[in-house]
Amino acid sequence: MLVDVHCHIGFPEFDSDRDEVIERAKKAKVVAILESGTEYEKNLRSLELAKKYDIVKPSLGIYPTYVEALSEEEFERDLKLIKENKDKIAAIGEIGLDYHNTSDESLIKIQKDRFHTILEQLNKLNKPFVVHTRKAEKDVIDILESKALKRVDFHCFTGNYKLVKRIIDNGWYFSIPPNIIRSLHFQGLVNMAPSSQLLTETDSPYLSPPPKQRNEPAFVRLTVQKMAEIKNISETEMENIIYMNYQKLFLQ
Repeated sequence: MLVDVHCHIGFPEFDSDRDEVIERAKKAKVVAILESGTEYEKNLRSLELAKKYDIVKPSLGIYPTYVEALSEEEFERDLKLIKENKDKIAAIGEIGLDYHNTSDESLIKIQKDRFHTILEQLNKLNKPFVVHTRKAEKDVIDILESKALKRVDFHCFTGNYKLVKRIIDNGWYFSIPPNIIRSLHFQGLVNMAPSSQLLTETDSPYLSPPPKQRNEPAFVRLTVQKMAEIKNISETEMENIIYMNYQKLFLQ
């Protein structure tokens, strides 16, 4: 009962063999793939893929660097699309903040202001948020805490362990990618976090276990194996814990 709670199989990297990728995921016992939209057209794509593949669940989002360039009309259009499809989606994401390629305070302000708006307007849909925090981890946590949000998954969180502790204390979740097999940061995070707050993802086509190779949902098995080793429990027990966490966050 494996789950990939954050991936992008709608991206062009999968155009030549998407059916085969889905079949490999099923053979690996993946029962749910959350296809994460990042902008308007990709959100539409996420909805289309969910119609075609039974294990694909849409997660519609507004990516932080995409949101910088939107007009007010475009931003409202994107919010409206998510609201109109609230009964079809498993989550809202990916959303968040990303300061990786900018130090422009005006762009950072747009990201922050619109992140606030997204959370305020879409929290009414009663769906979990899947958040992106690159180089902006503290600001994201501060904003989420200010709104007292409960159902949050931090996708590929790379912030320091003091911030990890804050996330744990808030009862939020971490989704861990397969490159945990070579990432000391993710290994330390899993060691630190309670098993009850862990999930698996791939961020496909990114973050493959072997570097410079395309990632895919079937590889969540590698994450489960490494998590089980770190937690000193059986792979089956780890798998069951993660599936229960998935049910608690995304299916209630």
